[in-house]
Amino acid sequence: MHHNVNAPFDREAVKTFKAGDTISLSGTIYTARDAAHKKMIELIKENKPLPFDIKNSTIYYVGPCPSREGEVIGSAGPTTSYRMDAYAPTLIELGQTGMIGKGLRGQNVINAMKEFGAVYFGAIGGAGALMAECIKSQEIIAFPELGAEAVRKLEVRELPLTVIIDCYGNNLYEMGKAKYRKI
Repeated sequence: MHHNVNAPFDREAVKTFKAGDTISLSGTIYTARDAAHKKMIELIKENKPLPFDIKNSTIYYVGPCPSREGEVIGSAGPTTSYRMDAYAPTLIELGQTGMIGKGLRGQNVINAMKEFGAVYFGAIGGAGALMAECIKSQEIIAFPELGAEAVRKLEVRELPLTVIIDCYGNNLYEMGKAKYRKI
């Protein structure tokens, strides 16, 4: 099934997404990679505010390339998601509903997704230029010292995604392997 989704979205919307569904995501999302996630968890431990409202947020695991003249952003392909696995459950518990990246997720993340209601979207690895075309604006909002890994607020339009893991724990990677084991 295909969904046109506006971000931010809540946990009720998350329940409608199933592993294998395709998504066209529009709206406001944020970027953060492992260095930014580590800093955000430190802020939480220090009872300091996060750089954005984590409730109903979607984080895109990306460190975009510098933009060329006339472009909003440079190539913006997804990074490997497992590097955020140590941090993601805390953010999910605090209200994060979406994650965008590539690759497998640990059981700790899947358990948090099922318990609190979150979804993991896969973006097309190796297609950073295509993904960048869907980004209509960007602003660094935290940790500028991290360069490409600074936290950015993005406005996206029709970002092409696939639901890899839904809030029920269904995992497209596992479903795909199971399908071919039967043949």
